[in-house]
Amino acid sequence: MEARELKGLQIAAVCKLSKKEGVWQVPSQTGNGTYEVNPQKGYCSCPDHEVRQVKCKHLFAVEFTVKREYNGNGTVTETVKETVTETTEVQTTYPQNWTAYNAAQCEEKTRFVSLLHDLCQNVQQPAQTMGRPRLPLSEMLFSCAYKVYSGFSSRRFTCDLQEAQSNGLITRAPHFNSVSHYMDDPSLTQTLRDLVTLSSLPLKSVESQFAIDSSGFSTSRFIKWFNKKYGRDTDNREWVKVHLVCGTLTHIVTAVDISGWQANDTLYYKPLLASTAQHFAVAEISADKGYLSHSNVDMAASIGAAPFIPFKVNTFPVKDGSNWSKMYAYFMYRREEFLTHYHRRSNVETVFSMVKAKFGDALRSKSDTGQVNEVLCKVLCHNLCVLVQSIHELGIEPVFQGVAVKAVA
Repeated sequence: MEARELKGLQIAAVCKLSKKEGVWQVPSQTGNGTYEVNPQKGYCSCPDHEVRQVKCKHLFAVEFTVKREYNGNGTVTETVKETVTETTEVQTTYPQNWTAYNAAQCEEKTRFVSLLHDLCQNVQQPAQTMGRPRLPLSEMLFSCAYKVYSGFSSRRFTCDLQEAQSNGLITRAPHFNSVSHYMDDPSLTQTLRDLVTLSSLPLKSVESQFAIDSSGFSTSRFIKWFNKKYGRDTDNREWVKVHLVCGTLTHIVTAVDISGWQANDTLYYKPLLASTAQHFAVAEISADKGYLSHSNVDMAASIGAAPFIPFKVNTFPVKDGSNWSKMYAYFMYRREEFLTHYHRRSNVETVFSMVKAKFGDALRSKSDTGQVNEVLCKVLCHNLCVLVQSIHELGIEPVFQGVAVKAVA
């Protein structure tokens, strides 16, 4: 009995299925609504059936429910119960080098500040002709990123800056207001994006398969709209949208951009992929259906990368020898192989989960610029943590010298 059939047995045993006009409503096992199943047509609205065109677990669940009701027994048979019990005890495990993981976690903070210091030394100090002498930009970038890593407020973070000064990482511990002011500086945005890219370069010989996606970070602002479903005004927290490309092996972020919460994802595909291709040999790039377009497919092919973006159910076949038609043929006739590559896209969701779990999914900054720079600092901190892990797992020694980052005056 295959895995989908076993899961179908579990759904039929523990979930309530309803039928209306020949169409069954089958609950999702993840709790996200229901799926429409038409057993006569062999159709299910779930993504597994739409993408793979195979008999999914929801179709099996309806089949078992029909058989059970036909036999006149309103309960699950003992055989089904035993089978379901056996399937729930099976756990999927993944290999983990616990020795390297434990070592990296135990010394992460020490290596983090050292790597951050080395990275920020590549930032050029902008010229100044008048006014009071500015604080070194490299040290203020160090302070902003280190503050995000610590998770402390500006005042409570002061002792960490004093410790960094005593360790020779910065020449002088800045006032906590100075750190907040620099975080709101729009001239730092591009510099932080460049630092994210620079921090990924030590792994350019390791990564060749990439994934792209977006996710949101909530802010302190609220938006209001009229909810038609409930007939009343609804408040909800506004959020900042982060678009990034990551390597699927180490989860290093190679390019990142920030937008408002209403931005269209597909517009960020080409610039982020182009930025990654400047430093990495991109063999393949995977993305969800939101990035499906002729121009995106052609762009990936132009840099020698194989795009793995699943097609929608209403896509018409095209036989003109274009990159689009080649990918469509691959998707239709070698689907299992295609989906094996496509499912590497889940690694970009892992990246967002890692960033939010370690550095928080909410932003403290109140201004638009501060929120953008804070998110970029979160991504930069994530990259440095990945490098610390790679030091132990891959035996690399990150070097950032020789690459200058020009700051906007």
